Amino acid sequence: MKRVFATLLLVAVVSAAHAELPSANDAEVTRALASGKPTLVDLGAGSCVSCKQMAPILEEVAGTYRGQANVLFIDVREDPAAGKRFRIQMIPTQIFFDAKGEEVSRHIGFMDRTDLIKELQAAGLK
Repeated sequence: MKRVFATLLLVAVVSAAHAELPSANDAEVTRALASGKPTLVDLGAGSCVSCKQMAPILEEVAGTYRGQANVLFIDVREDPAAGKRFRIQMIPTQIFFDAKGEEVSRHIGFMDRTDLIKELQAAGLK
């Protein structure tokens, strides 16, 4: 019994260490774009290597700038309509919106923390 509990505890700790932003739905995206804050929408997939590498970066940026900017992730394999809505050709794709909800820039591929923050600042993050 102790071995089973230890195994379950280890699985829980490892899962928490690799947590990811939940996939946002259409209503959450619409709400973020209407919030008056800069917004980053990252479109990718749970099975994409670059997307997995970006997950902890996105989580950290979301936590650091909570209340100042919105950081959302959409899994386009789970929500293919979002891929069409945002005209996604490759994943991951990061789309940056200003406080008015207007797209100001777009990037395809892995993006590090420094560049994500620079783009959010260009979109109006203070």
